[in-house]
Amino acid sequence: MSAQADTVVFIPALNEEESLPGVLDELRDELPDVDVLVVDDGSQDRTAELARERGAEVLSFPENRGLPVVVAAGYEYAARKHYAFCGRVDADGQHPAAELQRLLERVRSGECDVAVGSRFVSGDGYEPYRYKPSPARRFGTGLLRRALKLQLGRPFADATSGMYAAAATAFPFLAQPYTTGAPEVQGLLRLADAGLVVEEVPVNMRERAAGESRISGKKAVSLVLTVSGTIVLYRWMKRRS
Repeated sequence: MSAQADTVVFIPALNEEESLPGVLDELRDELPDVDVLVVDDGSQDRTAELARERGAEVLSFPENRGLPVVVAAGYEYAARKHYAFCGRVDADGQHPAAELQRLLERVRSGECDVAVGSRFVSGDGYEPYRYKPSPARRFGTGLLRRALKLQLGRPFADATSGMYAAAATAFPFLAQPYTTGAPEVQGLLRLADAGLVVEEVPVNMRERAAGESRISGKKAVSLVLTVSGTIVLYRWMKRRS
């Protein structure tokens, strides 16, 4: 049996048999020294089978439980297995493994506890306005930015990004059960409350390799409105506790 790596990368997946193999192959090529976990959220296709064929560990739910449960499970696995670092990418091929490597380097160097890959911040050779979201998504992300700036005391441009690198110091906060449809946003609030250093890092992302996003159009706006309300409620409850 091979020794456990110091880093695990987990991939939330739901019916991603078309795109997942490419994601796993790219991770193996770019990050050969990390362990890989696929958190299978009740897929009805060959997602879990293809993941095992490519050497990934698989945590499968018998039925679909939703992204908040899947994300918490990924970080809980990293904590339970005593990894020093954890990465997260999506199963649809949007997140280049080379960009995740950059995030992990930031965390490993001690620059931050968590590095979040952002489509919407610039710098380090990444041009501003390189992504043009749809009007509905632009409205939603703008609302989220304002709400988060009020709560975090700082701008955060891509609060729903699913590309993460985290040190073990962040696992306990990211592994707690989530109570909103956007675990990334709730996680940012928890990390801020814990006093951990979160860095938003410019990255390039691709169009998804196959299938369609589960969050688009009116669903995206509805989600953002719900999460923005949750941000306010979260802070109100913290003040009362």
